[in-house]
Amino acid sequence: MKIIRFQDPQGTIRHGVDHGAGKVTVLEGSLFGSRKDTGVAAQVAKLLAPLEPRDIMCIGLNYRKHAEEGGKPVPENPVLFMKNAGTLQNPGDPIVLPRVLRSDEVDYECELAVIIGKACHNVSKADALSHVLGYTCANDVSARDWQMNGGGGQWCRGKTFATFCPLGPCIVTADEIPNPNSLGIRTILNAQVMQDWNTSDMIFDVPTLISFLSASTVLQPGTVILTGTPHGVGAARKPPVFLKAGDSVTIEIEKIGKLTNPVVEEKA
Repeated sequence: MKIIRFQDPQGTIRHGVDHGAGKVTVLEGSLFGSRKDTGVAAQVAKLLAPLEPRDIMCIGLNYRKHAEEGGKPVPENPVLFMKNAGTLQNPGDPIVLPRVLRSDEVDYECELAVIIGKACHNVSKADALSHVLGYTCANDVSARDWQMNGGGGQWCRGKTFATFCPLGPCIVTADEIPNPNSLGIRTILNAQVMQDWNTSDMIFDVPTLISFLSASTVLQPGTVILTGTPHGVGAARKPPVFLKAGDSVTIEIEKIGKLTNPVVEEKA
């Protein structure tokens, strides 16, 4: 099932089932409980991010070739950082380049996002995927100057500017993606393919990440896990390629779809 979140012509926010070819039906119930496809046709006035995350947990340096391009050793454990809820952005809405707290090195990162569907605590790898509601596309937008130099050694400042976590276009439920570590994943910037790889290159696969993140820790339903980006980021290119106003960025993941956002400058 492909689940979307949208605003109807009356301004009501709903969840729906995307059947393709423009057909959407109303989904009733809870994302994290009992839900039912009513079969009632819905009108989508505006597509929204498919959920409002409870927490956004992010993994750095989780693709082998991405670690290589940055000259970083393969980590012994998953590298965790966080984004706040204010980073969320809808499909089609702009990534805003910070100008009040200025960054001139804003980068794209295509990522597979995992949505936790039921609370998990000390979950084993064998049982990890049973706690997943589904998967969506994410862009872990990153201000490299603040991430690397202005944050006192912490990444969060460069990762938590407004609009720096586009999600969408839908949640594909876990039953349709039995192996999340076999998906093609790409970033397309202004019609040019910048990243083109496969989630099989993750250093720590999705079950391992869920088990690690839930160890001595409770992951609540609605937690979103960004699982890392493959090689080809703008900062590693020679010369570097950073986002600028007027750009368009698309994240594409096999079996899920495309997440596209334009880029604009913040109004001071």
